[in-house]
Amino acid sequence: MPLPLLPFLLLSLFLPSSSSLTCTTQKFTGNEVYPNCVDLPTLNSFLHWTHDPSNSSLSVAFVAAPPSPGGWVSWGLNPTGTGMSGAQVLVAFKSNGAMTVKTFDLKSYSAIVPGKLSFDVWDMKAEEVGGVIRIFATVKVPEKAAAVNHVWQVGPSVTAGRIDKHEFNPPNLNAKGTLSLNGDQSSIAAAGGAVDAITMKKNIHGVLNTVSWGVLFPLGVIIARYLRTFPSADPAWFYLHVGCQLSAYVIGVAGWGTGMKLGSESEGIQYSGHRNIGIALFCLATIQIFALFIRNKKGSQIPKWKSAYIVVIIALAVIALLLEMVTWIVVLRRKCSKSTKTYDGYNNGQSRQEPLNI
Repeated sequence: MPLPLLPFLLLSLFLPSSSSLTCTTQKFTGNEVYPNCVDLPTLNSFLHWTHDPSNSSLSVAFVAAPPSPGGWVSWGLNPTGTGMSGAQVLVAFKSNGAMTVKTFDLKSYSAIVPGKLSFDVWDMKAEEVGGVIRIFATVKVPEKAAAVNHVWQVGPSVTAGRIDKHEFNPPNLNAKGTLSLNGDQSSIAAAGGAVDAITMKKNIHGVLNTVSWGVLFPLGVIIARYLRTFPSADPAWFYLHVGCQLSAYVIGVAGWGTGMKLGSESEGIQYSGHRNIGIALFCLATIQIFALFIRNKKGSQIPKWKSAYIVVIIALAVIALLLEMVTWIVVLRRKCSKSTKTYDGYNNGQSRQEPLNI
């Protein structure tokens, strides 16, 4: 063998084959055979399945590696939605040196209920091979169903029989999709590329607030600051300024409303800083709009509303400061009371429910 080829041969012995990273090359120790498989788009996970329309059953083999040794993996169906809330999942992890599979009914992000699922499940088992966990099970699916919503997840550890929280990076949050039961890959790809209702609301929220706070409000300020210095621009600059500010406020209210709606629908994931900034901006913008209606007439030397306006601003600032102090006291007390509690695995730590033994 030529010596120049020796380093490449040795390197190939230690590098994993690219074909081993696809579902089509995976084999199971029990010689289970599934006619359909897919490389899931996130978390380096794979799913093999067989759909039997005669008894409306779906036999699956879910394959994924936890982020660290001693971690957990999960897969399940969501009969009512597209995310984790409402999902019926199987969680596999090592307990007392042996692999075990538990079922969870995720009624919401804050209610993790282990036990019987909303549909029948049988032949559950799990195995670990080379740090990769495999979940095997057969579940009942709706009759004549062509596709189902499924979710999957991985977590870093298990503490005293309780699964610890998973990461909330984009791959984790996007671990969901629609599974075509007949194995049509084009249907799976189309479903994976579709935008669900929650994502659509988030996009609308972002666009509305970008146009409002990022474009129209600054534009109105620039017009009032710089165009008013030109006599020829009077009174056009004022009407442009008012038009920008009013349009920005109306669009901003719509964006603020969608944000509050998204927050109310997300029991387990809260963005407190983002929410508080949004509420503060909304309040300040509302005060700014009120100032338009009590604006002095042109040429007036003494603003009649100036004192009242200052008093209102000071009062709001004092109220905001007091509420902020109260909020931080409550948050710190909650953190102290929960410092010894283990994460339940599916919400993001905002729940008041203590994790359950499984």
